[in-house]
Amino acid sequence: MIGAVLAHQGGWDEILMVAGPIAIIVGLLAVVRRRLGAGLSEGDRATEDADSEIG
Repeated sequence: MIGAVLAHQGGWDEILMVAGPIAIIVGLLAVVRRRLGAGLSEGDRATEDADSEIG
């Protein structure tokens, strides 16, 4: 069954073989960027708190 699906000559299976890994990489980059953004915002808040205590 899977051989017949992959042997299909419409081109959509090749698109999935390329688009699948690209989608996974984009998804992982989005997760990393979100985590880095959350970490930076926490660091910025800590810096603002320290500045308010000094001043």
